[in-house]
Amino acid sequence: MPRTIWSGAISFGLVTVPIHVVSATEDHSIHFHRVHLEDLARVRTRKVCELEDREVSSDEIGKGYQLTKELVVPISDEELRDLPLPTAKAIEIVAFMPQESIDPLRVAEGYYLAPDGQVAGKPYKLLRQALERSSRVAVARYAWSGRERLGLLRVRGEAIVLHAMRWPDEIRDPSELLPPPVELSDEEIDGALALMDTMTRDDLDAPEFRDTYTEAVAELIEAKREHREPPSAPEPAADSGQLVDLMAALKESVSKAKESRGEDTGEHADVHEMPTKRAAKKQPARKSAAKKTARKPRKSA
Repeated sequence: MPRTIWSGAISFGLVTVPIHVVSATEDHSIHFHRVHLEDLARVRTRKVCELEDREVSSDEIGKGYQLTKELVVPISDEELRDLPLPTAKAIEIVAFMPQESIDPLRVAEGYYLAPDGQVAGKPYKLLRQALERSSRVAVARYAWSGRERLGLLRVRGEAIVLHAMRWPDEIRDPSELLPPPVELSDEEIDGALALMDTMTRDDLDAPEFRDTYTEAVAELIEAKREHREPPSAPEPAADSGQLVDLMAALKESVSKAKESRGEDTGEHADVHEMPTKRAAKKQPARKSAAKKTARKPRKSA
């Protein structure tokens, strides 16, 4: 049983559901220690008081807010816990809405909300079934670890899941990151849709969704333990720096995707480089037409 992170209640209207919160995820990453490379001894972080120049224990450490350069205001965990907030003791549902109306970028880590005791069983099931039948999620407010947050409650199987949510001002505006205006043809969009069709999956259980990075790190550790050479990384494809015929690249991608799934590929298209607009303008009309003819994708027999 995962450890309890927080205990309290879910409240919506006059209904209260006593719950305790546990993490909904597990960390299977490979973790490393910091070591002294000369002798591989552990390197640890020491907590030192700047004024007394001595190491202090965890019991002597608290929170402080730097108000000015000379003034620090101490704040205790008890003071944060006793803030006059209705969300300090409860996950307070403030609205219900369709899940698709919430930007996934605002949804963060997830937790399971487990009913706390027999008395919580009926209101817990009531909320879960109401969310399920309405095909909605609940948006709530709660306060943990010294800050108030928004949360999203949804159904997963027989359980209710709470996802932390970011506040609107925590999401950056992407407008300055967008590419310059470009034109796309209907044929190019249809090609992208055809590629999407060949790559569509019904779930995330396929082999391509496994954690290959952790597998590679584990293999590296095993190879070093056995004093043998680790597997070498594949050579990256050379980047020509030239523009690529987008339609040819889409057709080639569709063909390869179908081949990987054992489907009939039909027509084959080669990916080839396109001349830049500046280079094309410098060519005489006759030579430019000849080059254009020579660059047509070849059909396989």
